[in-house]
Amino acid sequence: MRDLVVWLAQQLVDDKGAVRVECIERDLSTVLELTVAEDDLGRVIGRGGRTAKAIRTVIDVAARRQGRRAVLDILD
Repeated sequence: MRDLVVWLAQQLVDDKGAVRVECIERDLSTVLELTVAEDDLGRVIGRGGRTAKAIRTVIDVAARRQGRRAVLDILD
């Protein structure tokens, strides 16, 4: 799932090298912490949070297919 988040974020930002994802594994859940360059933060969040919500939906579906739960935190 980490690779999926990295790929999705890199498609949205200008500074692809600044995309970082840290995974925190728990029993049946994963917390993914996404960090991007300050200038790209708005692109990842999107207008009204729509882009962030779409990314979270894709990650949730991927996690459920593996019998897990995933949470995405976008850090600033």
